[in-house]
Amino acid sequence: MRLIDHFVVGGSGSAPARLGDIFDPNRGEVQARVALGDQAVLDRAVAAAQAAQPGWAAMNPQRRARVLFRFKELVEQNMDALAHLLSSEHGKVVADARGDIQRGLDVVEFACGIPHVLKGEYTQGAGPGIDIYSMRQPLGIGAGITPFNFPAMIPMWMFAVAVAVGNAFIIKPSERDPSVPVRLAELFLEAGAPEGVLQVVHGDKEMVDAILDHPAIGAVSFVGSSDIAHYVYSRGVAAGKRVQAMGGAKNHGIVMPDADLDQVVNDLCGAAFGSAGERCMALPVVVPVGEETAERLREKLIPAIEALRVGISTDAEAHYGPVVTAQHKAKVEGWIAKCAEEGGELVVDGRGFTLQGHENGYFVGPTLIDHVTPQMESYHNEIFGPVLQIVRAKDFEEAVSLPSKHQYGNGVAIFTRNGHAAREFAQRVNVGMVGINVPIPVPVAYHTFGGWKRSAFGDTNQHGMEGVRFWTKIKTVTQRWPDGGGDGSNAFVIPTMA
Repeated sequence: MRLIDHFVVGGSGSAPARLGDIFDPNRGEVQARVALGDQAVLDRAVAAAQAAQPGWAAMNPQRRARVLFRFKELVEQNMDALAHLLSSEHGKVVADARGDIQRGLDVVEFACGIPHVLKGEYTQGAGPGIDIYSMRQPLGIGAGITPFNFPAMIPMWMFAVAVAVGNAFIIKPSERDPSVPVRLAELFLEAGAPEGVLQVVHGDKEMVDAILDHPAIGAVSFVGSSDIAHYVYSRGVAAGKRVQAMGGAKNHGIVMPDADLDQVVNDLCGAAFGSAGERCMALPVVVPVGEETAERLREKLIPAIEALRVGISTDAEAHYGPVVTAQHKAKVEGWIAKCAEEGGELVVDGRGFTLQGHENGYFVGPTLIDHVTPQMESYHNEIFGPVLQIVRAKDFEEAVSLPSKHQYGNGVAIFTRNGHAAREFAQRVNVGMVGINVPIPVPVAYHTFGGWKRSAFGDTNQHGMEGVRFWTKIKTVTQRWPDGGGDGSNAFVIPTMA
């Protein structure tokens, strides 16, 4: 059986003491195993990173950018193979897997412009004969702890900027679907990067803790559930690291009475059920404003949801595939049952869905639940599956308050033709990323990604200029070139620019 080993310089050492199973979500069968690493594996990776990073940082930025350009070309050349590999372990359909890779490449493209964005500030004549300038320098070694739901995009979101500014980087991907991050690291090496600049280690909590505690790792980026994000943030900061930790979400879609409901239904089907709902920017809650809007929306949603095609990940006609594991399928179906117990109306029930010939696959049918209220535990928590809940709001004010008061604040969307309502909503809602007639408002790579409240811990977002700032430290230089005529009489006085 195929073994996914660590991608570290010099090999991972002795045979792994622990192995994790990698399943085929379409069939419910083990298809490979992954080596679960320990402190010794991480130490080898860190030592290789320490050896490679100074030379990589000393390379001028346009030469680092050329490596990223070649990496981008190699990923594009291998897109089909990467997408099928990703799909085989995650379960998302191949077209969605290609999108996963492409959104990661968008950040690689941004990082190719690193010579421009690394330029510092300069003030000539800040004082008599005094000039001041700043420079951004790498932290040294960074690490990324990435989730199962975007095994290509999120690693590239992290390492593209981190290595572009001159750091070495260590990825700890999800042990559920680790093959694509390893392949990306191989392609990065093929693109011309020195050995040790980008490495991959595998593992569970033992490896996570080793990363958070390692004194040579200066910064950690994490994406996952909020409870673990809080843990990662707290432990990493306690160890003196810079940490950004992105957590869960419960994104809302506000539907105003004037919205184009046909377009809204189309957007909701993609945003709520695409990738089996396993996205932190999925849209699992729709909030129609007014009972008339709610009834009209429900009437249009039911046939659209019932027409969704659930299939294996290689089915080109499928709208979405299986969820990632049997445990996750049980969790999602448990939340559906919980919502019904709490009083939600199961309009379309996706539990018990099976696919002929793939009866052991981890499939969950599309589910629609109406009359959900903010008091329900199933509304308060992230389901992370193909489940859409309808929470009815009596007016605009209530619609604004629902996402604003929720524990998560990742993304939100409003559907309307009214520019004033959209502007007011975007200004007032207590959420980090807002879409106006855009169901999944993930910013482009040269902007920045990050939520509020329990959706993010730390004060710096991912990619864009926020990513550059996170992975660098700023140094400010104040310089004077005296002409030799000074008498040194003010040598013991604090300098001023007067």
